[in-house]
Amino acid sequence: MDKPVCVVIGIGPKNGRAFATRFANEGYAVALLSRSTDYSSGLAAEIGGKAYACDVTDPAAIERAFSQVRQDLGDVDVLLYNAGSGKFGTFDDVADEEFERGWQINVRGLLQSVRQVVGPMREKGAGAIVVTGATASLRGKPFTAAFAQAKAAQRSLAQSFARQLGPEGIHVAVVIVDGMIGTDDQDEDATALRPADIAETVHHLATQPKSAWSFEVDVRPFNENW
Repeated sequence: MDKPVCVVIGIGPKNGRAFATRFANEGYAVALLSRSTDYSSGLAAEIGGKAYACDVTDPAAIERAFSQVRQDLGDVDVLLYNAGSGKFGTFDDVADEEFERGWQINVRGLLQSVRQVVGPMREKGAGAIVVTGATASLRGKPFTAAFAQAKAAQRSLAQSFARQLGPEGIHVAVVIVDGMIGTDDQDEDATALRPADIAETVHHLATQPKSAWSFEVDVRPFNENW
């Protein structure tokens, strides 16, 4: 029996690594998409996945990467959109180009990626798309002017996806990360989130039964001031 396919977009040593490892351990064929394969190729070898170069600011690059994923692994069952970027600073300090780049990565990149996977999901009447969000999408602060607008637009886009695709059997969800991301070997009382624990929530969302889907789940350390 062919393995289900999970694509993780945005690979680094924290969340991206944890997400890819969690789904590989659950028996998925995992495709790791990132701007460079310098890090992801080693992780792919470690977990038995495949690494692909993909700059999500370039729609043509997204199309090429997903075409190769389909050729190598098959249709995508789970899409984890973990790509994110934002220049921190007030609106006085952040250049127009940084506002635009944040939108390209967080919003247009998500849109283009969903377009690449949704066709076969619709045919099967099943699939999961989980987006890594941020508290800034709900409440902007002076120093998150560029980041917050992009994450807020991303959240709204994901909600539009969820309302449209849910009745077709495709689960779209957002994980709101509220706090600093630490490491998996940190002390239990640390004031940061463990990537493996975030991955546990992401996996739960991707496999929730249809009778009790969640759209948005926020995760934060027990001692986070919120």
